[in-house]
Order: sequence, then structure tokens, then C-alpha cells
Amino acid sequence: MISTIYHTVLYQPLYNILVFFYNIVPGHDIGLAIIMLTVVVKLILWPFFSQSIKAQRSMQAIQPKIDELKEKYKDDKQKLGPALMELYKKEKVSPFASCLPLLLQLPFLIAVYKVFSVGLSNGSLDAVYPFIYNPGTINPISLGMINLSEPSIIMAVLAGLSQFWQSKLMFARQPQNDKNKNSTMAIMNKQMTYFMPLITVFIGASLPAGLTLYWLVITVLGVAQQTWVFKKMDNKVEIVNK
Repeated sequence: MISTIYHTVLYQPLYNILVFFYNIVPGHDIGLAIIMLTVVVKLILWPFFSQSIKAQRSMQAIQPKIDELKEKYKDDKQKLGPALMELYKKEKVSPFASCLPLLLQLPFLIAVYKVFSVGLSNGSLDAVYPFIYNPGTINPISLGMINLSEPSIIMAVLAGLSQFWQSKLMFARQPQNDKNKNSTMAIMNKQMTYFMPLITVFIGASLPAGLTLYWLVITVLGVAQQTWVFKKMDNKVEIVNK
């Protein structure tokens, strides 16, 4: 039942959007079609990612207060939890808000993976809607040289670099001083900045290049959205301070 719903609600629509774009892009380039599909997915998830970025920014802003509470109650963990909850409530910040978009993106990522690993690799286009032109077959070669149905270490490295870039931009926004440089959050941020891109390269090197292209594009779009949201928040702060 769940598999049928997933196939109908996510896999088949994404599959048909990809085929539709493949039909209309110049030269029927599957790489361009994937980029267009990624833009559609990003637009769907845009509101959720905006809230996540705002939540991350808010968490960064109150990090010094969090560190103060951890220092104050370092010998009394039972009081630390309620104190942190009270701080989050007072500052109107949810520590879990930044996780929601990742959870929402996971079903899309699985569906896109299935599109590339199953829908395009077996040569069958039986999932195409009747009102979408069925090209019969899809050429997996993009730009005349990259086979997006097979793993590509180059695409995996590019995806990892884009994730590193996004992490660095986010971490650079956190206020730095001698105290919070050694905080638990700062240490975790630094570890994630380097660890996650390496994981992306390692896993991406074994996946179809079409999927790593999707991850590369959605990460770059995420950087653009992150920059836009930060700029918008900064403008609001400037207006309030005037």
C-alpha cells in the first residue's frame, strides 16, 4: 500500500516531469532535463528550506546564551534541559526546525534515485503518462560525453565540493569569539563541514551520475536561497535598528 502511494505520488510524477523536460530541451539532453527537474523540486521545498535557514540563523544568534546555560548547569544536567527549553521558548526558536527540510527532501531523493537507477537504466518508459510524449528511449549521455546512468567520480567530487561550500557559508555566518570557538556546537559545525562532503563523495561515487548532478544542483540552489534569506533577514534587522 505504502509502496503504491509512493510510486503514484512521488516517483511517477517526477519521472514524467523528467521525460517532459527531456522532450523539450535542446538536443534532448538528459543533463539539462535533470537540472530543470531539480529546479522544480527546489521550488516545491522552498518554503520549508527558508524556515530551516531562518531557524539555523536564530540558533546561531542565541548560541552564546546556550553556552552560558551549559556552563552554569554543567554539574546539573536535570536543570539544563528545562533551562534550554525555556530559552528556546523565550527566543521563539525551535532546535528541530532545521531538521524538517532534510526529512522532507529524503523521499524526493529516494524517488529521484529510483528514477535514475530503475526508470532510465532499464530502457523502459512504461511509467509515462498518456498525455506525455513517449520518446521510446532516453539517451543517458549529457553534453556528448557524460553518461548519467553510470557512476562518475567527477560528479561526485563536484557534489561534495558544493556541499562543502554551503557548509562554509553557513558556518561563516556564526559570530566568532574566543569562547564560542571551542563550544560543542562550533566543534560539531567544523566536523560536519568536512565530514559530510567526504561522505557525499564516497557515496556519490557509487551512484548514477544523474543523481549526483541532482544533488550538485540542489545544493547550489540551496546556497542561492541561503544567501537570499540571510540578506532579507539582515535588511529587516537594519530597518528595525534605524
